[in-house]
Amino acid sequence: MYILAPPFFDKQLKKTDRRFSDIGFLMGSKKRSTKSEAEVLEGQTDLATVDAVSVPSGKKSKIGNKSDAEMGDGVASSSSVADSIKPMERKKKRKQLDKEKRRSNLENGEPQPKQLIVESKGNDAPEPVASSSSSCLPEFHISVFKDLASADSLVREAAVETMVTELQEVQEAYGRLEDKDLVEGGLKLEAQKDDGLDNCASSLRYAVRRLIRGVSSSRECVRQGFALGLTALVATIPSVKVYSLLKLTVNLLEVSSSMKGQEVRDCLLGRLFAYGAIVRSGRLTKEWFSDKDTHIIKEFMSALISLASKKRYLQEPSVSIILEIVEKLPAEALLGHILEAPGVPQWFEEAVDVGNPDALLLALKIHEKTSIDGKVSKLLPSPFSPSKLFSADYLSSISNCLKESTFCQPRVHSLWPVLVNILLPDTVLQAEDAASASNSLKKHKKGRKSSSSEEEIANNVQSFCDVVIERSLLLSSHDRKHLAFDILLLLMPRLPSSFIPVVLSSKVVQCLMDILSTKDSWLYKVAQHFLKELLDWVRNDDVKRVAVIVAFQKHSSGKFDCITKTKTVKDLMAEFKTETGCMLFVQNLINLFLDEGHASEEPSDQSQTTDENSEMGSIEDKDSVGIMGNADFLKGWVIESVSSFLKHLKLDPEAKFRVQREILKFLSVQGLFSASLGNEVTSFELQEKFRWPKATTSTALCQMCIEQLQSLLASVQKVEEPRSLANALEPNDLGSYFMRFFSTLRNIPSVSLFRTLSDEDKQSVTKLLEMESKLYKEERNCGLGNDANKLHALRYLLILLLLQVLLRPGEFCDAASELIICCKKAFAASDDPDSSGDESNGDAAPELMDVIVDTLLSLLPQSSAPMRSAIEQVFRYFCGEVTNDGLLRMLRIIKKDLKPARHQEAGSEDGDDDDDDLLGIEEDEDIDEAETGETADSDEQSEDSEAVVGGEGDDKDLPEDSDESDGGMDDDAMFRMDTYIAQIFKEKKNQAGGETAQSQLVLFKLRVLSLLEIYLHENRGKPEVLTVYSHLAQAFVNPHTTEGSEQLEQRIWGIIQRKVFKEKKLPKDDSVPLSTLESLLEKNLKLASKPFKRKKSASTLSKKKLTASLNRYKMVVSLAQNSTYWVLKVIEARNFSDAELQGVFGLLQAILEGYFGSKKSQVKSGFLKEIFKRNPRIGRQLFGFLLENCGNAKSDFRRVEALDLVIEVLKSQVPMNSNESNREAAKKFLKSHLQSLGRLIETLVTKMPEKKSRKTEVHKCCDKIFQMIISLDLTKTFLKCLGTDARSACESQLGPVFLKLKNLN
Repeated sequence: MYILAPPFFDKQLKKTDRRFSDIGFLMGSKKRSTKSEAEVLEGQTDLATVDAVSVPSGKKSKIGNKSDAEMGDGVASSSSVADSIKPMERKKKRKQLDKEKRRSNLENGEPQPKQLIVESKGNDAPEPVASSSSSCLPEFHISVFKDLASADSLVREAAVETMVTELQEVQEAYGRLEDKDLVEGGLKLEAQKDDGLDNCASSLRYAVRRLIRGVSSSRECVRQGFALGLTALVATIPSVKVYSLLKLTVNLLEVSSSMKGQEVRDCLLGRLFAYGAIVRSGRLTKEWFSDKDTHIIKEFMSALISLASKKRYLQEPSVSIILEIVEKLPAEALLGHILEAPGVPQWFEEAVDVGNPDALLLALKIHEKTSIDGKVSKLLPSPFSPSKLFSADYLSSISNCLKESTFCQPRVHSLWPVLVNILLPDTVLQAEDAASASNSLKKHKKGRKSSSSEEEIANNVQSFCDVVIERSLLLSSHDRKHLAFDILLLLMPRLPSSFIPVVLSSKVVQCLMDILSTKDSWLYKVAQHFLKELLDWVRNDDVKRVAVIVAFQKHSSGKFDCITKTKTVKDLMAEFKTETGCMLFVQNLINLFLDEGHASEEPSDQSQTTDENSEMGSIEDKDSVGIMGNADFLKGWVIESVSSFLKHLKLDPEAKFRVQREILKFLSVQGLFSASLGNEVTSFELQEKFRWPKATTSTALCQMCIEQLQSLLASVQKVEEPRSLANALEPNDLGSYFMRFFSTLRNIPSVSLFRTLSDEDKQSVTKLLEMESKLYKEERNCGLGNDANKLHALRYLLILLLLQVLLRPGEFCDAASELIICCKKAFAASDDPDSSGDESNGDAAPELMDVIVDTLLSLLPQSSAPMRSAIEQVFRYFCGEVTNDGLLRMLRIIKKDLKPARHQEAGSEDGDDDDDDLLGIEEDEDIDEAETGETADSDEQSEDSEAVVGGEGDDKDLPEDSDESDGGMDDDAMFRMDTYIAQIFKEKKNQAGGETAQSQLVLFKLRVLSLLEIYLHENRGKPEVLTVYSHLAQAFVNPHTTEGSEQLEQRIWGIIQRKVFKEKKLPKDDSVPLSTLESLLEKNLKLASKPFKRKKSASTLSKKKLTASLNRYKMVVSLAQNSTYWVLKVIEARNFSDAELQGVFGLLQAILEGYFGSKKSQVKSGFLKEIFKRNPRIGRQLFGFLLENCGNAKSDFRRVEALDLVIEVLKSQVPMNSNESNREAAKKFLKSHLQSLGRLIETLVTKMPEKKSRKTEVHKCCDKIFQMIISLDLTKTFLKCLGTDARSACESQLGPVFLKLKNLN
């Protein structure tokens, strides 16, 4: 007999405890508070009996001294269990306890009075036999059984160590006895039974029996603890025979017909854990090594297989126990002792028919150690090989076994990791990914050689996914669909990127989309988890990320995000960070575009739906007729995505240029050209081969390519770094590269343009190519500077105009010719024969700029967003040279009116030509509800208008690219454009769903406003700002100008606020006379004081129209007030003298007269107060007039309200904390107005308002005035100005406020 060393013992305990916990997890066991049969037995008969035996001689019996709690050591005391059970259940358990007690006594063959005899020994009366025999045996403490049930694994392990150590000592002492019958003389306990434990001490017998019964308890961690104890005990003490344990397990945990479901389950699980303890003790292996002909392993296997056949939930853990034996036994023992055990051959034979995945698992694990060909012919192919194992026929034959593995969900059956290991045995293919990343999915990959093993693995994966995933699991129940996704997650860590298209097949992607498209689906969270794990797996691998994107979009026809209502593909595309990854992605998108068999044959129902979250939601809007079917939709997604993913990409300029060049070549080839012969063309000049799809690309897709080309070139122009072209042999100029690429392909005989052009369009294309080439040379020769910027901007405008000619032939020939002429005149080379124009040099410059402006304006109506961006870039560099005629031409467009003549007054026709009338609002002074109500139909957001009125701090502007539709209208003063505009409107109206002339004009105005905003930014502080401001103000005030468009109103408002009112540089040029500023000020003051008129027609308007009308009135008044502040700021910046500003003072004085003289005046005191606050000089000049009129006001309300104006002027002129010089000036100012102040205060106190709030305002005003008088030592002078009656009135009305002043005299 041997004792395990402590370190090894501790290690074994921890390992075994964890394994038993694993078995518990396999079983899905739950905590229960009910008391099993084993617990009842442990708490009653065995407890008392063993205590009597374990007492050594010469010591008093401990039973009588033990508390009830100690009597319950083991699983649980009866009282503690009863407390946790409800009353009715407690009664049932008590009856059951009595029943089990009687049955236990009958089974042990002991009379009922036995317990009474044992209990009587607690009264210090030792039993003779026990005392004479037990003196030679050590004591065994049964309290360890209680610790075995602890939830703390450390406590359980300590209890096991204590129990094994004590029982070792007991057994060793027992073995040294010569006469063993004396020890068992009086009480043999349960050991009297024929249990095979003949050579074991009574305490050891009791412990073994109790441990076997304990593993059937389902309370807390009892099963794990007792199984751990049984394992350690059997492994340590050889006297406990395996045969005896098998017999005891069956006898003590026998299932009878009277047992209920839970009792049966506990007994069966108890057997399972007991068998597991035997295996993990290592005794079976030792038995075989000591006797290779032993039958114990066969008996054990037969018992375990019999147990596994009883219940389905016992099958997998039983096989896991067998697998532990398989791991420990050598190969020669497996054939004779495992496979030939009674019941095992029949179990394997029936596995395929009944669908037993555990039998298949066992067969595969045994085959790993030794060949079993022919032994399990139905389960495994013979001879065995991975190719035969994953052949379609074999996988179909075992499909039942694979399907039935779902019973253990949500856990994945142990069979699947074994199959995955065989399917993908190593990571050789993954290492190959890094070496062939750029070749893995490139075109012509048929020529790429691969090893036979790699081909075999690829075939196996193909067959596995086809038969198991697609045909067996995905077409079955929800549980099996769940299993399919779990298996795919098992494959992912080992899966090479070249296998991703096989695994993410059409059916897998369709199933995933169907689930994700419905949030109420039972599998929705499963699919979400799978998608999350898949994205995490590809996050740091560009090759895998590309393969996943292509698989998703290929099998969803480019609608994966749309159908699943996610941003999966969009987010994946945003994760490219390297040039290699971007190039790989672009190449795969090109292959996807050229692939004819890409469309899914079985699209799901949801795949036809659209969603606003999809990144492809805008494709159908671009050409509702051209793009038809899923194939074109996928190609459309490729076209849109191939350039859009670069928007947020951060690469160094060289790398980004190379990626953009590949994209540009693809878009150019597929969008601009077609092959006349076949679908492949080789360019020897470019040393490159170009391919087209076998089916002719639709016109709609070609137009999409051209639009994306324009967007790509426009984005490059926006973010380009400063150019140093002088010494660069091959500059990174994408526009220049495109023009050379376009010219080269155009000259290849077997390549033609995608559409036939007219002679005029062909001529325009040729001239545009020539002019761009000239400007490119000129740009490289002139170096850096503004001229280089102009040339660069014009070049890109020419490039985009060339694409526009191809996109919309027949519409841009005239504009192209005019632009070419402008380029010739603007940058005429010395050796250019066309450099001398027809016009004389004296007036060439202004006429040139007018032509440039006209040309840019003519391009705006029909241009795309990239084209408008290029126009704005050109205008930005030329706007400093724009003439007044060109500027006024743009401003007249903003003021253009399409309202019928009955809405205009007779003299309104001349209003546009009156350049001296800077604001020109007299014609539209009646801002009435009837007129403005007509424009309110399209204003859905009246609350936004009120927000704009809030003050000058609100300058939120609308996005510049909000006008996406084509079309527009030019100025009627440009005679060359009248016929052109009429033609545009005619075409638009003839189109189905075309916009009206009014909406076209609004869009055109928005585009011109973008140019004006650029002009204001580039010409800050110049006199032209006043011109732009005045015309924009007229357009804003005139209700017919904005055509009821709130977008246009707020655009104008935002430009005026941001570029005029808030601009720090003011127009200080003397070229603007003061009279002009005075006129502008007068009109703004009139507009700010204009009342809101109600007409009779207003009674018939809806509440919505009335609200919109009132909001517009408030916006106009706010504009007038802010304009007044700005004009006064401009005047003040010119440093005029007081004498020169008498006209300005007179205007403000007239406003004050109206304010005090009329009760209907709409001038707000806050407006006047702000004027005095911002312009102290105005307050100083008008203070006397203000005091006089305040005292003579016709109403108490107006008089009290005007006191704020008085205090505001005094604050600016009489500061409380001032130096000596300022003090003298303030004293002089206040002293000159003391008489008027006295009269005002006398009026206030003699005509004291009756309302309390107004009285309070009067008191506050007088108090502040008195404080200023006191601070400047003018008390005596002021009191002299007050008469006797005035003093008396002040004392009575003001009280302490005046008495304080009087007492200082």
